Amino acid sequence: MRSGNEPVTARSPLRLRFWLSLWGLVWAGAGTALFALADRPGWAAFCGVVALLAAVDLVVVVRRIRQGPHYQPGRDIPPYEPPAGPRP
Repeated sequence: MRSGNEPVTARSPLRLRFWLSLWGLVWAGAGTALFALADRPGWAAFCGVVALLAAVDLVVVVRRIRQGPHYQPGRDIPPYEPPAGPRP
C-alpha cells in the first residue's frame, strides 16, 4: 500500500545484497575447504551449509535484479486514503 511519504530517491538494496552474498559464498567456500583439509568435518559441514544458503540467496537476488523495476505510481498519483471507521 502506498502511503505517500516514500522517499522519491528510494533505491533497492539488491546490489548490496548481491555483493554480500558473493562475499559470504567465497568465505564459506574457503572455510569448507580449509576445515575439510584440517580434518574438522563438523565445521566443514557448517560452512558448506552457509555456502549453500549464500548461493541460493545469490540466485534469488540475480533473478530479482533481472526482473527489472516494477511499476511505482508517480508524483501525480495521490496516496491512498486510509480506511474510514474504527479498526476491527
